[in-house]
Amino acid sequence: MQQRSRIVLGALLVLALVALLIAAISGSVALSAGDLWYGIRQIWHGQPDIAGALLQLRLERAGSAFVTGAMLALAGVLMQALLRNPLADPYVLGVSGGAAVGALLAMLLAGAAWMIDAAAFGGALLVALLLFALAHRDLRGAQGGSEPSLLLLTGVIVASGCGALVTLMLSLAPDGRLRGMVFWLIGDLSGAQWRWLPWLILSGALLVACRAARAINVLAMHAQSAATLGIRVAALQRGLFALAALLTASAVAGAGSIGFVGLIVPHACRFALGPDHRLLLPAATLSGGIFLMLADTAARTLVAPQQLPVGVITVLIGAPLFLLQLHYLRRA
Repeated sequence: MQQRSRIVLGALLVLALVALLIAAISGSVALSAGDLWYGIRQIWHGQPDIAGALLQLRLERAGSAFVTGAMLALAGVLMQALLRNPLADPYVLGVSGGAAVGALLAMLLAGAAWMIDAAAFGGALLVALLLFALAHRDLRGAQGGSEPSLLLLTGVIVASGCGALVTLMLSLAPDGRLRGMVFWLIGDLSGAQWRWLPWLILSGALLVACRAARAINVLAMHAQSAATLGIRVAALQRGLFALAALLTASAVAGAGSIGFVGLIVPHACRFALGPDHRLLLPAATLSGGIFLMLADTAARTLVAPQQLPVGVITVLIGAPLFLLQLHYLRRA
């Protein structure tokens, strides 16, 4: 098992470096190998010229795409384990709806970029706290944990309410701000910048999740007898919910509601690698980052110099892939 995990994760790390290289050289202005090396040297010495500045922008955007995709994929694995449903995704509980309400409200009030990110993050966390408060008894349960049906139902209702508020704000928005609001809702990385906070959140959440991987395996595969096997089910459920909500809030605040990453990537990794979360958690995290990095590169290059919202690319790729996965599962 350990040797197989090392091989899989090593291969994914190599793929991540290849995807980063593709993102660095691709765009409306292609960079040759010489330009790439020259730009790296200029960035290293802190005096980038045109090629160096272009490379730095692409690397920052690729880094943002990777960490966003990784957070969404990791949140998807955690949500699927919490709800014990392989079709669950990070947005199923309406956390992204809270982020959308906060971000669009800030855009409507002509807030600065950092205010939009802060409002999105705050809105997502507010909805997460509301969901946790409303479904606390369901997560506690009589035997230390229960079927999180009330949590799911509450999330659907809250998401519907957030959707109504989003529609209201879009209908009231002036034409000059409407395009940016729609792009944010679809998912866009055009204004992405390098930030340490998402990387810290991702690293901490992945470390905590991997330490609890054995307990997550028991919860996902033997839910009815998890408590009798010594698993503190209620505490584990609360932890999974908190980690998934934090990851989703951070991802949505930085890039908008990018669809299908948190659904198809964990599902594909589980299909290819099996249900063991000791491997599934880091593999899905890396795969999500690679997937979104390549999708964002396609969004920048397909109709260059015009850029597409990356959320469009993920849906165009994710929808047929998900249907293909379902087809193979039905045949199996």
